Amino acid sequence: MKTALITGASRGIGEAAAYQLAKEYDCVAIMSRNTDGKLNAVANQIHTTTNCECIPFTGDVSDFAFVEECVRSLVASGHPVDILVNNAGISLVGLFQDMTPEEFDRILRINVTSVYNTCHAVIPDMVRNQYGRILNISSVWGLVGASCEVAYSATKGAINSLTMALAKELAPSHIAVNAIAFGAVDTTMNGHLSVEEKKTLCEEIPAEKMAAPEEAAACISHILAMPDYMTGEILKFDGGWI
Repeated sequence: MKTALITGASRGIGEAAAYQLAKEYDCVAIMSRNTDGKLNAVANQIHTTTNCECIPFTGDVSDFAFVEECVRSLVASGHPVDILVNNAGISLVGLFQDMTPEEFDRILRINVTSVYNTCHAVIPDMVRNQYGRILNISSVWGLVGASCEVAYSATKGAINSLTMALAKELAPSHIAVNAIAFGAVDTTMNGHLSVEEKKTLCEEIPAEKMAAPEEAAACISHILAMPDYMTGEILKFDGGWI
């Protein structure tokens, strides 16, 4: 029996991944701030359409105590985390000099500190079980950087480095740590783009379109199914864009 934990699972890539992994694993735990009740709707959908147990946790993944308590409750209920998908993330589009210290700190906490929190909480059981899969959701901007998304690019670059370093540390325990550097995915994170801006963006992408969340989820599923010998990789999924 395997349990997957997905952060940022109330919408976008995280929501699609939750639906996909619910078809493949016995239990899916999903995390989100759930400010609009969407997380519970995802859980209800999984309950009614699959045989997978779905456990929602509402709270802030950048809060270490919250994450630790969630993982502790999963272990106590017989669901130690075997698969971790670190998807929670935010962006802020604008000039770097206009970004406040509070905004910069918030992006760091949600995009990077949350990854520390979840990994720190689940790795001890993975090591004991000599099995685990950690998949960090990154971005092509973590590889090349994006104007007007400096902080976001910095956090995704940090996740890439964390992935490669942690993979080396955990490989002897048969725990694979990889990241996907997504390109343009048609989610609410790109909701600030106008119809014309999306059209222009798609013209820049050789595949001539943004990826659907369901395509992103399929990519996540395939990477998680790979042998643990594939570890420390930052895999692009961007339609040939970057």
